[in-house]
Amino acid sequence: MATVPFSKKTLHVVIDMQRLFAEETAWYTPAIAEILPNVLALCAARPSDTVFARFMVPRDPESAKGRWKDYYRRWSAVTLDELDVAMLDLVAPLAAIAQQGSLVDKETYSVFGSPGFSERLQAAGIDTMIFSGVETDVCVYASVLDAVDAGYRVVLAEDALASGDMKAHRVVVENLAPRLSEQIEILSTEAILNLWRE
Repeated sequence: MATVPFSKKTLHVVIDMQRLFAEETAWYTPAIAEILPNVLALCAARPSDTVFARFMVPRDPESAKGRWKDYYRRWSAVTLDELDVAMLDLVAPLAAIAQQGSLVDKETYSVFGSPGFSERLQAAGIDTMIFSGVETDVCVYASVLDAVDAGYRVVLAEDALASGDMKAHRVVVENLAPRLSEQIEILSTEAILNLWRE
């Protein structure tokens, strides 16, 4: 399938580039430092067409719903009873450029679980979504599959994605996403920037 330039209705979605993953927490993702320059390059290219999803954790496990209670019993160190709320902020370079209204908070893996997000996309006429951020095999891939199901053109910025488990990251990029090659494009940051013209 030939890669064609992106439409004017393209949105870059930065997933979970937060201090929670960038610093020494239970969810520390060391590779976030390696991908940050590419994430920044994508953001800088089209700041008004970029949103930042943030994973929001509950006060304590019992504040979560359903099986999330069990999940946060395992990961109680990242609940707000034990974690500084400032750790939910974007990493400093992204916090400095995030525009008003560009934050999308979610309590689910997928950004589509954020109330009103789908409606926001529809109201803006978005037809293409570029994904960067962490973790490739969890929140990014959950968001990607929801975007595929909704019919969007979906692009993974391969060198602007990472995971705490880089083997799992590679499984998504090298095995899972390519199975849906008609629906998911995997491109470098440079290729994306070249295709993302006015």
